[in-house]
Amino acid sequence: MSLESLLGIGAWKQRMPRPEDLLPGRPDPLPLHNVHHVHGRPLRGEFPGMEQVEFGMGCFWGAERKFWQVPGVFTTAVGYAGGGTPNPTYEEVCSGRTGHAEVVRVVYDPARVDFANLLKLFWESHDPTQGMRQGNDVGTQYRSAIHSHTAAQHAAAQASLEAYQASLAAAGYPPVTTELLYPAPPFYYAEDLHQQYLSKNPNGYCGLGGTGVSCPI
Repeated sequence: MSLESLLGIGAWKQRMPRPEDLLPGRPDPLPLHNVHHVHGRPLRGEFPGMEQVEFGMGCFWGAERKFWQVPGVFTTAVGYAGGGTPNPTYEEVCSGRTGHAEVVRVVYDPARVDFANLLKLFWESHDPTQGMRQGNDVGTQYRSAIHSHTAAQHAAAQASLEAYQASLAAAGYPPVTTELLYPAPPFYYAEDLHQQYLSKNPNGYCGLGGTGVSCPI
């Protein structure tokens, strides 16, 4: 009997898959139209002088829109990270058998926007205490996450988590469940239809919602 059968569909999707349950994925990246729908800059490539980080905040459509609006953010892209299946499809990630979170890659100019401002936006734009879900979206792909590319980013993320945890606890929230990883795991670009989805579909679904608790950064 499979683990899914034993646990039930809902419980299965809220557990990280065992290595033997991971989908194999594929060796080659998914096709990508390398032009940002909002400002026309590339999604993938070399970005001299820039820094990057990946944020998981639930459904990546609304999360990406939050960050492409920030002055100093050069480009954004959505994808999958933190799991064990190479180059997965959206359907595979939704199956709960890749271990990946839906994340947004944020490429930013540190001379124009402080990383602390990005962290503040991250914390205040979702509920980081919900484990493997975000609102009505349930599954491992909806977990809260910060995947840092530098030691300084990781230290800042850890300090901000501790500060926000105190504020949330004072407001009656349970402990933060955000995944902090450094170095950042591999990032796999999502399909074209998901890139800048809410620019292409202004009335599309966005389940993003914060706690209303201010982050003391």
